[in-house]
Amino acid sequence: MDIAALLTSAGINIAICVVLLSFYSILRKQPSNVSVYFMRRLISEQIKPDPFGLERLVPSASWIVRAWQATNEDILAAGGVDALVFLRIVVFSIRIFIIAAMICVFLVLPVNYYGQEMQHKKIHAESLEVFTIGNVKEGSKWFWTHCLALYVISCSACVLLYFEYKSITKMRIAHITGSPVNPSHFTVLVRGIPWSREHSYNKTVENFFSTYYPASYVSHQMVYRASRVDKLMKDAEKMYRMLKTIESQSKESYMPCCLCGGTTHSFKALNIEEESVKSKTSSDGLQPCQREKLEKKDVEKIYKKLKTIELQNKESSTSCFLWGGMLRSFKVLKNEAESIERNASIDRLQPSQTDKERPASFVFFRTRYDAVVAAQVLQSSNPMLWVTQLAPEPNDVYWSNLSIPYKQVWLRKIATLLGAIVFMFVFLVPVTFVQGLTQLDQLRQTFPFLRGILKHKFMNQLVTGYIPSVILMLFMYAVPPTMMLFSTIEGVVSRSERKRSACVKVLYFTIWNVFFVNVLSGSIIRQLSVFSSVRDIPTQLAKAVPTQATFFTTYVLTSGWASLSCEVIQLFPLFYNWFRRFILRKQEEPCSSSALTFPYHTEIPRLLLFGLLGFACSIMAPLILPFLLVYFFLAFLVYRNQILNVYVPKYESGGLFWPVVHNTTIFSLVLTQVIALGVFGIKRSQVASGFTIPLILLTLLFNEYCRQRFSPVFKRSPAQVLIEKDRQDENLGRAEEIYKLLRTAYCQFPLFCPDLSISQDPSTSRDLSMPGNSRQNKEHESSKDAESPNPGNSLVKLNEK
Repeated sequence: MDIAALLTSAGINIAICVVLLSFYSILRKQPSNVSVYFMRRLISEQIKPDPFGLERLVPSASWIVRAWQATNEDILAAGGVDALVFLRIVVFSIRIFIIAAMICVFLVLPVNYYGQEMQHKKIHAESLEVFTIGNVKEGSKWFWTHCLALYVISCSACVLLYFEYKSITKMRIAHITGSPVNPSHFTVLVRGIPWSREHSYNKTVENFFSTYYPASYVSHQMVYRASRVDKLMKDAEKMYRMLKTIESQSKESYMPCCLCGGTTHSFKALNIEEESVKSKTSSDGLQPCQREKLEKKDVEKIYKKLKTIELQNKESSTSCFLWGGMLRSFKVLKNEAESIERNASIDRLQPSQTDKERPASFVFFRTRYDAVVAAQVLQSSNPMLWVTQLAPEPNDVYWSNLSIPYKQVWLRKIATLLGAIVFMFVFLVPVTFVQGLTQLDQLRQTFPFLRGILKHKFMNQLVTGYIPSVILMLFMYAVPPTMMLFSTIEGVVSRSERKRSACVKVLYFTIWNVFFVNVLSGSIIRQLSVFSSVRDIPTQLAKAVPTQATFFTTYVLTSGWASLSCEVIQLFPLFYNWFRRFILRKQEEPCSSSALTFPYHTEIPRLLLFGLLGFACSIMAPLILPFLLVYFFLAFLVYRNQILNVYVPKYESGGLFWPVVHNTTIFSLVLTQVIALGVFGIKRSQVASGFTIPLILLTLLFNEYCRQRFSPVFKRSPAQVLIEKDRQDENLGRAEEIYKLLRTAYCQFPLFCPDLSISQDPSTSRDLSMPGNSRQNKEHESSKDAESPNPGNSLVKLNEK
């Protein structure tokens, strides 16, 4: 590939970026797109649409200015610690590659270009190989420049990594100490509860923690298997949202179906109360009481009445004309007495509370320190029983995986690992095809009918400089959903952990397929022959990296620049919004549950992959560095804008992604040094090779120091911080407040949370005050609840022994 082909690829991607960013600056001003480009602000604040004017139709850079002017406090308030840590990755990349670009472009690049005595062509006609280290003749005395540049880049990266790691560690500790009371700090997730014939899981958990943690154990909440009616409850929530839509769209009671041309009748909620039946209906067919704002207690009534649905499904089932399934109509009972009778029959048909219990439970402790100790201690001589870990945040719990028996988890991990490896090797097919496109001679021999087309200069540049990276990028879009599916099958118990696991899988996958597979060869047979001799890997990398640097440059242009433009314009949400508004004729704004969270599992691997390419090609082919800098600067603006306006943080991990970033950066540095060592050996530069070996050892020692100094904070919470927080809560008298928060925090079925009530008999209830607190708990004035808590969310009251 020559400079002209590279400029062709750059020109195409620059044009795509300019067009998409211009469209974005126009589309974001339209009131109909506010749910696409301002979802976070739409949920947190009231947005007033700007009056119509010509400025709505003119592109502007105002969003760039606002993104640039935003402070770290604004980012922290909008996206949390995870978002701020993510932007620190971008800032670190900008800083290190500014240093690398300055020393490599002005020092290494001239040495590469004049490395051999040859007649140079004009710049635009020069081959890109002329600008790589492969153009330097063997035994040249100028290899000290490459070695010096390698030392400067490695030392700068280590220094920046140290300060970033130190800063983010302080940020994480400040997040723990400065955050409000978090139920997850007092809660331990217990899995692998042993089964007993004499007792239920509920009683087993109570007996175990009452015996071994009598002073710190407060109560627990079992995890239950979701029944058929529980799923109907979730459908009822969706129906409630549809009822709210009817309220705002009461002008028409039906509208034409966009699929079959028939009529789709809107849902009509009937009141069971007798006095409501006697009331007059409004012009649109709704009861007058439905004109009032539906409060939470009304939603609970809807849920409870829908428990009668299951008995009515058999006699009102019809076949769906689209899918062939069964359509179940809703039959509303005539009066309250019939409702109670049918509810009783439904309860008899449902599994008992004991039958629905799963071998998992959330156990609550008095203090944060007690919870941490219980989570880190081995509870039983059998490590597969009574497995404890700190519970994730309530919004972070992945409820469906809690029902998985713990004994299956390790089998699931092995199965997903094998599946990911198989998927890696299957992906060799498109990578091999892409490599064939980069080699014109091989392409002409394989496809003779393309010889005439490839004679045209522009087509030649398009095929070799742009199309291969586009094809690889399109295939890479299938990787994150697949890895997310594998992470779900693994059995992780939190959404953040699932996204973090998918992030690691996507990272390994992209590094293997985008870097190693493209570097080592262009065919599967040659890949297998390369790995037949492990000792030759540094030599093979040293030979292949300079030749593949041109492909990596075009990949940065296509997968980097263009992907950021697609990210900011939000193509799929934009098309869905248009379809919902102009085809389905739904004008209401979507609810907060449909808001998107930041895709860390796709964006972090992309940043780290580009960092690996930048380090590996910095002294081999420095021309990639200016394109990388443009990408990171654009990413800084785009991601800040998306965090401030689009993505809604639903849970917080406290910056747990950073150790992955640190370890990957160290791996990139060591890999770069190993490749440089191989190149210096091939070029017979003994001095440069001798100085590179100590650099590798120093980098590994630096990584070990950071692992000992900072990494434990990301694995375990400091006892000093937890005890200070507990003492602070004790002095402020927050014991009762924390306990009330724990009662409703981990609600598997939110419908029953308001009904939770635990009898607090002063003679039998456990003292919930903090240790050492002289203040006695006040007796509850309310009497005992005669009804037992609903199965699915019961906090167990403990009696004093």
